[in-house]
Amino acid sequence: LTIDNNKCFALLGLNGAGKTTLINILTTVILPTSGTAVIDGYDLLKDSGEIKKIINVSPQEVAVAQNLTVNENLNLIADLYGINDKQNKILQIVKDFGLDEKLDVQAKKLSGGQLKRLSIALAVITEPKILFLDEPTLGLDVKARQILWGMIEKLKSKMTIFLTTHYLEEVKALTDEIAIISRGKIITKGTIDDILNFSGKSNLEDAFISLTEEE
Repeated sequence: LTIDNNKCFALLGLNGAGKTTLINILTTVILPTSGTAVIDGYDLLKDSGEIKKIINVSPQEVAVAQNLTVNENLNLIADLYGINDKQNKILQIVKDFGLDEKLDVQAKKLSGGQLKRLSIALAVITEPKILFLDEPTLGLDVKARQILWGMIEKLKSKMTIFLTTHYLEEVKALTDEIAIISRGKIITKGTIDDILNFSGKSNLEDAFISLTEEE
């Protein structure tokens, strides 16, 4: 499995197929039982410290400190990563993520969509080369999802995005390439047209079902 720079790549699969496990391995949270990977030239097993410097992740569960304000959350991450000129970067990122009017609001008082935007902003402020988004719009309403789509689309020009999602319309709107995983194995990879040709189906929904039905 090879993923090109500055692309939005989606990993699709049923629950339990191995999507989150793969993200946890690639982000050095857990070690693989066998095999390895190379991320921006760094070996996953030998260079995990270097890999951590160039990646970040926004997990399924919103990763924010609920009792801190938006500003305090961003300051905390900026300090942990030793980010220079952090105040200007914080002001820019809250503007980019539509949170500038919520700067002094506690995270627990934000809406679901605002919380998710903050969670992703906390990952983006470190300016990673590779951003992992594990089901970023899970549970959001249509409007909040559309806002996040727009933000992800803009991020594609600045970093590589590794996305997992169950929303196939999200895949169609955002991604450059797709891989389908089943029982821990990659079944196929390519553009949407490639997936359709491989499966012999006329739409992505039917292709996905046919390629994962053995589970």
